Amino acid sequence: MEYVTLANGVKMLSFGFGTFQIPAASCEGAVRMALDAGYRLIDTAWSYQNEEAVGKAIRESGIPWEDIFVSTKVYMMGPDGYSYTRKAFEEALERLGLEYVDMYMIHMPFADYYGAWRAMEEFYREGWIRVLGVCNFSSAKLVDFSRNVDTMPQVDQVERYPFYVRQEEEKWMKKLRVQPQAWAPFAEGMNGMFTNPLLKRIALAHGKTVGQVILRWEIQTGWAAIAKSVHEERIRENFDIWDFTLSDEETGAISALDLHKPQMLDTENPVEVNRCYDFLEHPVVTSLQNETNQDSKD
Repeated sequence: MEYVTLANGVKMLSFGFGTFQIPAASCEGAVRMALDAGYRLIDTAWSYQNEEAVGKAIRESGIPWEDIFVSTKVYMMGPDGYSYTRKAFEEALERLGLEYVDMYMIHMPFADYYGAWRAMEEFYREGWIRVLGVCNFSSAKLVDFSRNVDTMPQVDQVERYPFYVRQEEEKWMKKLRVQPQAWAPFAEGMNGMFTNPLLKRIALAHGKTVGQVILRWEIQTGWAAIAKSVHEERIRENFDIWDFTLSDEETGAISALDLHKPQMLDTENPVEVNRCYDFLEHPVVTSLQNETNQDSKD
């Protein structure tokens, strides 16, 4: 395993297991398989609706919970981000069954995220959160943040893979001492990711799979990454990336595949922004959100 040292001195594993789109019913088993394979960073979120399953898998794994780095996220806080996030974080701790969260993140750069951040900073100062993070924040939003908050995010989790390299944004993250972390490093196989001739050639040269080459590229270019699967063979395959190294020529060639635009989530596209809000209109989500909103007012 390899680590990255964050701006606040906390060491975070450079690679972890993601649980996006894993239903609660199968999430516990998937997390257990990941832990058995050696993963020690587990990423979840309120909007994934599987925090309880993640927490149960960790508690029943036999691994001391302090040896596992757990991150979760608050989603679309509404007009009063501060009050909502104060309650949402307490509920996240309860669902996870943990004494603290290693990293708590703002999931989307929408709604009252400044109010949410003030609440998160309070929990951070009180020791309930070890690392403060954001997701899907552009460099412009990070620069704006740097002018208006007491504590900068230590991590920005964003869409990133060989077809969307984000080199200019990476430069700003480094300047602001924000560690980039890639979600969806395989872009769900879009644009023929797993059949790309260059990636296949590099994989063959190292006796690895295309997926392993992509994850190794993420880490060697200074990024952290999370990857998801519900299949034990793929979970173990994704983790088996520590016994080979890509050359500078290979990492450069992979980066040159850049299409310079997102393939999955464009937070500057009004249609995408509406889609993020539309998620809150699902009956189950609406019920959960209303409960938290009401509790935060009591």
